[in-house]
Amino acid sequence: MTTPGTDEPGTPGTDEPGTDGEVRDEVTVTERRLHPVTPFRRAWAPVAVLIGWALHDPDGAHRQLSRLTTTTILTALAVVVPAAALYGFLSWWFTHFAVTGTELRIRTGLLFRRTAHIRLERIQAVDVTRPLLARVAGVAKLRLDVIGADKKDELAYLGEADARALRAELLARAAGFAPETAHEVGEAPEQRLLNVPGGVLAVSLLLTGATWATLAGAVVVPTVLWIVTHNLWTVVATAVPLIGAAGASSVGRFVAEYDWTVAESPDGIRIDRGLLDRAHETVPPGRVQTVRIVEPLLWRRRGWMRVELDVAGSSNSLLLPVAPREIAESLVTRVLPGVTVPPASSLSRPLRHAGRCVPLWWRGYGYTVTDTVFVARHGLLRRTLALVPHAKVQSVRQAQGPWMRLWRLADVHVDTGADKTVTARLRDAEEAAGLLRAQAERSRTGRKDARPDRWMT
Repeated sequence: MTTPGTDEPGTPGTDEPGTDGEVRDEVTVTERRLHPVTPFRRAWAPVAVLIGWALHDPDGAHRQLSRLTTTTILTALAVVVPAAALYGFLSWWFTHFAVTGTELRIRTGLLFRRTAHIRLERIQAVDVTRPLLARVAGVAKLRLDVIGADKKDELAYLGEADARALRAELLARAAGFAPETAHEVGEAPEQRLLNVPGGVLAVSLLLTGATWATLAGAVVVPTVLWIVTHNLWTVVATAVPLIGAAGASSVGRFVAEYDWTVAESPDGIRIDRGLLDRAHETVPPGRVQTVRIVEPLLWRRRGWMRVELDVAGSSNSLLLPVAPREIAESLVTRVLPGVTVPPASSLSRPLRHAGRCVPLWWRGYGYTVTDTVFVARHGLLRRTLALVPHAKVQSVRQAQGPWMRLWRLADVHVDTGADKTVTARLRDAEEAAGLLRAQAERSRTGRKDARPDRWMT
C-alpha cells in the first residue's frame, strides 16, 4: 500500500516525533541510497522522450532532422547529454529507503516529494530480478508484491548481495522476527524440486498453436495488405506489431522461461528463470487462490502440462511452463497441501441438450467437487482444469441467459480472492441450484477451518 505525498505527523512509520515508538524509530532507522550505477538507468528518461516523439510522428521527426546542420546536432548533444546525466544523478540523490520496525519506506522526488509506506505484514512476495545489463554491472532490482497495490513497488538498483540481504530481512520482518534479529535470519534454505530442460521448453513452444497462429498472421496479413493497397507504410505499420507478437509468443517466451527452476523453502515456492534477464520470484504460501492445469492439444500425446496460478496480491502467474503429468500434479500438491488433482473420468459433463446452447464446445466442459477443492474444466483444443480450494471462495453465483432458461440450464460461477472466476458451465438448472447452496456451505466451513496465511510457517 503506497501513499503519495508528504508524511503527516503522528502516522505510523513516519519520522515525526509522536509516540515513544515513533521516537525510537527516529533514532534507529537509517536511510539508505540505491547503487551508484542507478543514475545511468534514470539518465535514459530524456532520451526516451525524444525517441517516443520520433516514433509517434516519424514524418515530422524526419523533416525536423533533415533541417539540422552538423553544428546544431553537436550543440544539441552538448545540452542533452549533460541534462540527462544531471537528471539521473538528482533522481538517485533524492531517492532514499529505510526499513523500520513496521514498514519499508521509500522517498523519491526533487520538486514533488513522494513517500511510499509499505507495511511489512502486507508484503506477499519479494522478487529479485537481474536484467542483462544489470548482471554485467553486478546489480539487481528488488520488486515487491503488496496487498492492495495495483503494481509492484521496486528498488532499482541495489548490489546483488545487498538485494538478497534486504529481501531476507524483509521476509524475516514480515514473518514476525524482531528488527534486531531480522539481520541474523538470512536467506531461508531451499530444496530444489525440478528444472525444465531447454530442449523440452523449445519443443513445447513449437507444439503450441498460438506460436504458429501469430507467425502465420505476421506473414499473411502484410502480404494481403500489400496486394490490396501497395502502400509500404501501411504494410510496415501492420507488420511490425505482428512480428513483435510472433516473437513474443515464441522467442520471447523461450528467453523468459529458459532454465526454469522450482525450489521449496519456508517462505514459499521459489522460481528462478531467464536466459538474458534473470528473475528470482516467490509464490507466497497460503495466498494461491486458483491453480490452472493447461493441456494444449499437441501436448497431450506427450503427457505434458502447464501450471498457472492466481495469487492474491501478487502478479506471479506461472508456476511451471511445461512438465510431464506426474511432475506437474506433484507440484500442485506442494502449492495446495492435501489437494489431489482429480482424474478426467471423475468430471461430470453437461447433458447432451447443452449442445443447443454451445454447439460442439460443450463437450469440453465438466466439473467435480472434492473434500478440498472445487474443480471445473473448459476447452477442447486447449483444455484447462481449474482447482479452487473451498477456503479461497469469496462468493458463488448462478447465471442463466434467456436461451439457457429455455433449456433449463445454468452456469455456476465461483469467485476467488484474486478477482478471478471459475465456472461450472451448462449444468442442469436444479443441479446448479443445489451446487450453489452446497458450495456456499463448503466455503463457509473451509474458511473457518483454514490456517492463517503467514510467512515462514
